[in-house]
Amino acid sequence: MSDRIYNVLFLCTGNSARSILAESILNKDGGGRFRALSAGSQPKGTINPFALKVLESFDYPTEGFRSKSWEEFAMPDAPVMDFVFTVCDNAAGEACPVWPGQPMTAHWGIEDPAAVEGTDIQKQAAFVAAFRYLRNRISVFAALPVASLDKASLKAKLIEIGQFEGATSPRHSAA
Repeated sequence: MSDRIYNVLFLCTGNSARSILAESILNKDGGGRFRALSAGSQPKGTINPFALKVLESFDYPTEGFRSKSWEEFAMPDAPVMDFVFTVCDNAAGEACPVWPGQPMTAHWGIEDPAAVEGTDIQKQAAFVAAFRYLRNRISVFAALPVASLDKASLKAKLIEIGQFEGATSPRHSAA
């Protein structure tokens, strides 16, 4: 059994909602096998309060998050990523920085809950739906025998996970 901890980066445009949800979910549910991080191509600078409210309501960590640029993780002193997942369609279509270490990438698009207009109840419902779609995908990912899968099989599994319920786009990879 490998004691290796895999670095996973979740990308979105604003790094205020979906990527934050994913980071919290994997850090809690990853069984200590993963170190989840998140970033955005055009970070908003703040975390959406509904993201924090939903994480808290499901007893997931809400401390220490900040909206940051993906460029932080392309720097020479940044942790080497093993996996990079885009969770929004905009980030999937953008030119990503070159990631040291050639991580495995996949697109796991989820509709933007922050774009929902309406009452606070409608907005919170959108965040709950995004949380559940991400948690389902992350639980399947976290259960994969990563160390024992060959690269092609692992890539196929990552693409398959991105097509689970709630997928927004048929794209197959990020960058």
